[in-house]
This record gives sequence, structure tokens and C-alpha cells, in this order.
Amino acid sequence: MIRRVVRQSKFRHVFGQAVKNDQCYDDIRVSRVTWDSAFCAVNPKFVAIIVEASGGGAFLVLPLLKTGRIDKAYPTVCGHTGPVLDIDWCPHNDHVIASGSEDCTVMVWQIPENGLTEPLSEPVVVLEGHSKRVGIVTWHPTARNVLLSAGCDNLIIIWNVGTGEALINLEDMHPDVIFSVCWSRNGSLICTACKDKKVRVVDPRKGKIIAEKDKAHEGARPMRAIFLADGNIFTTGFSRMSERQLALWNPKNMEDPISVHEMDTSNGVLLPFYDPDTNVVYLCGKGDSSIRYFEITDEAPYVHYLNTFSSKEPQRGMGYMPKRGLDVNKCEIARFYKLHERKCEPIIMTVPRKNEVKLEELLREVKSLRDLVTLQDRRIAKLEDQVAKVAI
Repeated sequence: MIRRVVRQSKFRHVFGQAVKNDQCYDDIRVSRVTWDSAFCAVNPKFVAIIVEASGGGAFLVLPLLKTGRIDKAYPTVCGHTGPVLDIDWCPHNDHVIASGSEDCTVMVWQIPENGLTEPLSEPVVVLEGHSKRVGIVTWHPTARNVLLSAGCDNLIIIWNVGTGEALINLEDMHPDVIFSVCWSRNGSLICTACKDKKVRVVDPRKGKIIAEKDKAHEGARPMRAIFLADGNIFTTGFSRMSERQLALWNPKNMEDPISVHEMDTSNGVLLPFYDPDTNVVYLCGKGDSSIRYFEITDEAPYVHYLNTFSSKEPQRGMGYMPKRGLDVNKCEIARFYKLHERKCEPIIMTVPRKNEVKLEELLREVKSLRDLVTLQDRRIAKLEDQVAKVAI
């Protein structure tokens, strides 16, 4: 019986590549707010980045093609009176973006066709209902004009953006700060990660918690929880010894995780980005200089490490391009927009074609043979020296 050493996967050779300097967005003052959100949101037309702003909160909205140095006087979206904590593009309209802020409001903005030519301070709608800062905003994946917001008042509100009214208020479910909220694939459920170390699955229409797990990760630092395409839940967090962990859960039985992996002892929060088409999860740690990616399958150990993209600069935040914005003709399966202290750098993830993989393996073999030949030549030269000395 032949034992397969390396697990077969279409994504084993996925590699990341940062674009050239002239294709980056330079001279951007990325926000220094101490909040664990991505600080960046991307769609096929625009990239939005939360920036430093005096006397309020603001974020930049740049057309994707506007690369290079960004003028300090470039107009921003600047209607909030407190720092902006989170932004999210509407999946149904590439010109609509929502923002949550420390001023306890959620604002929805309409971006002009070709981007901003002057500062935008008038939102389409202001949603007021939170009593403390709003740290999470996320659009419903399938229903138009439905937006979820979560604040530090431990309250989740689901809004009808068209009328500006709250559709659902989820109170008394979370006794502490909510770290993350994620819709299921069809938008019928939400899963939340809270400071009380619980992961909850909530049916918002019934206003009920249908599953929860206490101490999903035992560490005190922030957790993240996201739904996968098959309905399972993927979480990132910290162990009691402050090691970073990732885990996979079945919401129908949350007693024990399907799989748990311990990674390293870095203290940056792991932001998970999920691709439902390839079943690959990308983990971007705040303050890390790498993106790790894992494939989720039905075979043990269920979460399979694929590879790591590493660079020199640590990341302040990360934007993730939806599938609609990728160049599939170049075998692109994901694109990230990595925030440095003063710039935004696109990183392209590509699956090489079969012949490219074969070529890579052949080149590797040629290199190892050359190294072997060089070693043999050195040995021969050494022996010839010894022969010459003995002959004398």
C-alpha cells in the first residue's frame, strides 16, 4: 500500500504577490484608533480606508485605478463627529457604503460615479439607536437595504436603510462588548463572538439564541467568528496561555470543536477572510507581516494549512476584494489590500496552472543537481590539492 505523504489539494501551490510600488496607494495617514476592525473595505470600483482626521472621523474613498501618491488635500467622507471604527460596502450597490463611529451613529453614504471631487459630509441616511460607540457594521448578504450594526452598548440593531428605521433590536443577549458579528450565507442566522468568551448563533427574526458555546477560546483577548458555506462556524482567538488558536464548530453540537489548531504566541488579533467558492480561509493578524491560509475540508483534521505569504512590513488593517472584482483569467483567487502606516498595498493570490507547477518542480530539481555538481567539484579540487602535496 502506497502511503501518500503530501495531501492532494488544488490550492497547495497558491502564492501571494505584492504589486509594484507604482500600483500602491501612497501617502495615506491610516487611522490610529485602537479598535480591532479591518480599517479598509474594497469592492470592484473603490477602495475605502479609515484615516486620521482632526475634529471628527473620516475615511478616504479612492477609485481602484487611482494609484500612486494621494494628495493630502484629497476629499474625504467626513460627516461623523467622532473617529470612524468600521466601514462596509453594500454588496448590492457598489456606490453605497456604511460607516459606524464613536459618535454612536451609523451613516450610509452614496459615492458619486467617478469618486469624490469634494469632501462628502451629507449622508443619505443617519441611523441613531445606539447609546455607545458603534464598532461593527455589516450588510445583509441577500436582502437589499438591510444593515446590521453592533455597539459597545452590547446591542445589535438590524436596520431598514430605505426608511431609516430599526427592524430588529437584539437586547439582553450579550452581557459584554461584542467583538464580531457575521451573517450566514443566506442571511437567516448571525453568529457573534463576545467578551464573555461565548460564541452565539442567533436567529434574528425569532430573537432567540439557537446555539452557544462558553469559553470557545479561553484567552481574554478578542475572538472572531464567521459562518462557512456549509453552516459550520470558524473561530479565531487565544488560549489560556495566550497562544493564538483557530477552531471549527458545528452549530448543531457545540459541546466540542470539530478541530482546534494552536498557532503562535503573537498578540495580534487574527482577522479571518473566507472564500466560500474555494473553501479557503485567510488569516491576517493585526501587526503581523504575514497572511496564512488554510483549506477547510470534510477529511480530518478538517482545517489544513496551505501556506504563508510573508512581507517585511506589519499590517495595520486589511481589505478583501469580493470575487466580482478579481481577474480570473490570470488565475487570481483572492486579492487583499494591506494597510501600512502610510500606504495601501494590493496583494494578489494566484493558483498557478499545472504546467507552471511542473516547471517550478523541474527548476527546483535542476538547482539541486547544480548544487550537487558544485559540491562534487569542490571535493575534486580538494583531493587534487592533497595529491599535489603528497607528490611533492
